[in-house]
Amino acid sequence: MEETQANPNPAQDLDSSADTAGADAANVDTFAGLQAALADAEARVVAAQEDFLRAKAETENMRRRAQEDVSKAHKFAIESFAEHLLPVIDSLEAALADASGDMAKVKEGVALTLRQLTAALEKGRVVAINPVGEKFDPHRHQAISMVPAEQEANTVVAVLQKGFLIADRVLRPALVTVSQAK
Repeated sequence: MEETQANPNPAQDLDSSADTAGADAANVDTFAGLQAALADAEARVVAAQEDFLRAKAETENMRRRAQEDVSKAHKFAIESFAEHLLPVIDSLEAALADASGDMAKVKEGVALTLRQLTAALEKGRVVAINPVGEKFDPHRHQAISMVPAEQEANTVVAVLQKGFLIADRVLRPALVTVSQAK
């Protein structure tokens, strides 16, 4: 016959089973808490992915719009400048249509047309460089020769061809002669 050993302390058996039930309940609570935290984290990941995709799409839209704006700016930038040149064309056509043969009138018309052209260029922010008497600047001038002169060395003595700036940027350097050292 087998003898089963009875626990001399039956209260300890009850405590042990109560501890196991309490541990199981704590594990269930912990597991439920972890599941809730996991679900919350997954929801945040999904929301972050959606926000990322929205931000990516918005960035792509902005890039596309910016490209279109630049394209339109390049395409229509010259429009205003061309509008300022139209009166110059009208004046030149009128000069060609003049059959009077009066050279004084033709010369006066050419002078007027040159003033119109200069005004149109200035409205387009194109200005002439006239550096006579200024120090030679290799960024704005191109020296063709050096000549003996009474002026200080490396000073522009004469302009052979005007230079032009467009918005403070050299469009064409002025061709100049420069004074040489004495």
